[in-house]
Amino acid sequence: MINNLLFNLTSENIYLIANWGVIPFWLLLIFFPHNKITSFLTQSIIAPILLAIGYSYLAYSLYLEGNIFDSFELYSGLDGLYSIFANEVLLLVFWLHFLSISLFAGAWIVRDSRKFFIPKIIIIPSLILTYFTGPIGLVFYWFIRIFFAKKVSFDD
Repeated sequence: MINNLLFNLTSENIYLIANWGVIPFWLLLIFFPHNKITSFLTQSIIAPILLAIGYSYLAYSLYLEGNIFDSFELYSGLDGLYSIFANEVLLLVFWLHFLSISLFAGAWIVRDSRKFFIPKIIIIPSLILTYFTGPIGLVFYWFIRIFFAKKVSFDD
């Protein structure tokens, strides 16, 4: 059973599982941001653990292939970045990294919006932008937050 499961863990399957797997978390954040179930699922370690399992599996497979040091090309310039993304497994590692960080940012937006009593309908565009564009959604939320917090803060 376990050997069969590991045999089916191709890069494509991990990609599909991760992509479709984060959608329920995002839907909870968007439609039920202040619900206890949403808080439990999105503010806890559950989603990062699930993504970390895939990340660890991929990192281990890179290690077994002897390609673990290819990731250091990241710092050699844009050509190094391009060559890293040409490796399917390394590309997927970075994608899981992005999914995890953007989901963390979305959960933070919901948690922070509660603190400033920002209506959930107003944070929906920020959450959607964070899901698709990461930093743009965070900056968009920051401008909304300024209005509701009635202060400009760069380190809050």
